[in-house]
Formats: sequence, structure tokens, C-alpha cells
Amino acid sequence: MESLGALGAGIAIALENLFPPLPSEVILPLAGFTASKGSMDLLDVLIFTTLGSVVGALALYGVGALLGRERTLAIAAKLPLVKISDIEKTEAWFQRHGRKTVFFGRMIPIFRSLISVPAGVERMPLLSFTLLTTAGSLIWNTIFVMAGYLLGENWELVETYVGVGTNVVIAIVVLAVVVFVGVRLAERRKGRHGSRR
Repeated sequence: MESLGALGAGIAIALENLFPPLPSEVILPLAGFTASKGSMDLLDVLIFTTLGSVVGALALYGVGALLGRERTLAIAAKLPLVKISDIEKTEAWFQRHGRKTVFFGRMIPIFRSLISVPAGVERMPLLSFTLLTTAGSLIWNTIFVMAGYLLGENWELVETYVGVGTNVVIAIVVLAVVVFVGVRLAERRKGRHGSRR
């Protein structure tokens, strides 16, 4: 950001989409703080970070589109405890709720990046995907850039509070995976007992 200004913030956010360990919750408030010092224009920061979000999301959409439905099903068939019916249910759910998922998914830590892949696999219309991604990203980016801008030297407080929310999301995901695995193992055991009879 120091050498490239708002463009650098946009590049950092594009990379954050591709490599989620780079947290937008740090990049965006820092960009806002830098803008508050007059080193960057606030509007430029919002434009370039949103462009970066869209570019990163489109790259992951492309990965999903290249992967395609058939390859996704082939991969799923090789995964332990995963059934093809799981993928089919996910597809049906995405077809019903895909637009909302892409829009609101841009504002949920971890899922911000991941949601682009199923959108690509399902070949969601590119224009709809781009518009929804732009709108969701603009809201998310504006909140965090403005937080950094208004907090000034205390911009790091944003990361502290959002980190709690991120940990909650991670805990929910882990719990969901544990429940899923537990249910599948129970089904498998029940199937074995039934076949012995």
C-alpha cells in the first residue's frame, strides 16, 4: 500500500480472495487508516478494494467452472463418508438460494472466498455473479475501510473484534463437520448390522 497506494490495497484484497489466510479484516482497516492520514484517497481505496474483491472472486469462479459438475461428482465419489446425493442436495439448494448465498457470503469470514467456487461449478450467470459479488464486497469493504478510517491509530481494534466473529464461524463449521461425520459413521454401522441379519 505504501508503494502502490489504493491499487496496492486492491491487489492485496484480490490475493486475500485467493489465499484466505491473508485476512481482509486486517488489510481493509489498515487501508482506511492510511487514507485517514492523507496517504491515499478514501474513494480510491473503496473502488480499488472492491475491484480487487471482484477480480479474486472471478478467478475462483473460473476454478469452479473449469472443475465442472462431472469432476466435482467424481471427486466426491472418492471421498470417504461423502455421498453423491450430498452433492446433488447442495446443487439443488444452490439453485434455489444461489443469488442470496453469493451476496451475503461476501460478508461472512472464510465463506467470502469459498462461495465463488460452487457458483462457478453451477455456472451461475456471470453477470449476476459479478453484480452480486460487487454489491456484497462493496458493503463489506466499506464497513471495514471506514472503521479503520474513523478509528485512526486504533485501527487494529477492528481485527480484535472481528477475530471473535471469525472464531465463531470456524467453530460452527467444525461442529457441522463433526455432526456430519458422526451421522455418516452411525449410518454405516447401522447398514453393516442390517446386512448381517
